[in-house]
Amino acid sequence: MIKLEVAHKKFIDHLREQNKSSSTLIAYKKDVEQLLDHVAKSGAELVTQIQLPQLESFMNKLAKENYTPKSISRKTNATKTFFRFLLEMGHIKENVSELLKHPKVEVKAPRILSKVEYRALRDAAKDDPRSYGMIEVLLQTGVTISELADTKLADLSINNDSGSMFIPKRNAKETRNVPLNKAVIEAIQRYTNNDRPKIEKSVHLFITKTGKPLLVRNIRSTINRFFKLAGVERAKVNDLRHTFVAHHLAAGVNIMTVSKIAGHKRLSTTERYLQYIEKSTTEEKNELGIL
Repeated sequence: MIKLEVAHKKFIDHLREQNKSSSTLIAYKKDVEQLLDHVAKSGAELVTQIQLPQLESFMNKLAKENYTPKSISRKTNATKTFFRFLLEMGHIKENVSELLKHPKVEVKAPRILSKVEYRALRDAAKDDPRSYGMIEVLLQTGVTISELADTKLADLSINNDSGSMFIPKRNAKETRNVPLNKAVIEAIQRYTNNDRPKIEKSVHLFITKTGKPLLVRNIRSTINRFFKLAGVERAKVNDLRHTFVAHHLAAGVNIMTVSKIAGHKRLSTTERYLQYIEKSTTEEKNELGIL
């Protein structure tokens, strides 16, 4: 029999041995710790003492504390993953989390910026080469904010008006090369040639004045500020990615091409955008244009 805190540590060590990302480790550590704190208050000291009603009361507690269904669903996933680990390791004989249900999560339509909106965003950031460069990369390549934060100078391959950006992943099968068009190349070069601090040890593309890589939260707060300045309401950084996908599908770019460049694991993820766009009647294209 194993105590709650020991099981928690063994679980995180197991995930670390599987080379899970630091963000995944932090999320699972926090979610499972929160769960175990709750069941401990009901008197449980060992993992074998945890029953389904305790798991359900934890999820109900989260709902009363105004956690979103999406957040509760994530914690439900963490709980199920934790109990599968306990079962595989022989710490429990029955997986009581199997009957734990996910809350109903409403799938919202993606926020797709209009040409007027993303041009207004560009105009708002035009005098700030670093911010303008980040916006242009997100808008013209469809990469995620975390992929942008991780991008290094060495990941870029630029030859005059064409180029590509390598997106590394822990799983080699998920790595990809994203094409760079003229607009994004010009934005990157304007930043790197004139505004980026000349610090040799700084390998990331977008950095602070002291040479440290910009964190996801730094990028998010910066771009949110320019959304506000541009008068673009109800928009988030990830909406630039939605806009990339939707506008290229609407322009007739091959759906497989868009899906591959966006890094969608399933084609169905890309197909979901089709219901929100009006596809162009022009001949289908296989290359990306400039937004």
